[in-house]
Amino acid sequence: MDVTSSTRRTAQAYVETAERRDWVGFGALLAEDVVYEMPQTRERIRGKPAFLRFNMEYPGDWHLQVRRIVADGRHAAAWIDARVGAGQQDACVWFELSDEGLISRVVDYWPEPYDPPAGREHLVERWSGPASTVAS
Repeated sequence: MDVTSSTRRTAQAYVETAERRDWVGFGALLAEDVVYEMPQTRERIRGKPAFLRFNMEYPGDWHLQVRRIVADGRHAAAWIDARVGAGQQDACVWFELSDEGLISRVVDYWPEPYDPPAGREHLVERWSGPASTVAS
């Protein structure tokens, strides 16, 4: 399988394992030093343990479904249908994969900026301004 096809499958598996709450499978897709960012809340999570915990503890009855994935080499973008309770939002998730084919960076874009919910301060760091400052 070529790199682009592998990247596309990894992005698909990321959404599917999160939806199933298969945290072992989800964790197997991540590099140890994965960086996760949400520009709308200006939050960043560093490292697999914190990112796994963030997802495992995320509140509410949430569900994810892929609408489309576009991949090129070790990069992919996924258009996601995200539902929390009765609410629906579209999200765009950007992925970067390491040379080993593990997800090393995830940037989650939501339609509107919002203040992050309380209770996850122990997992995230915040930055000021509207855009990410992590070097690629």
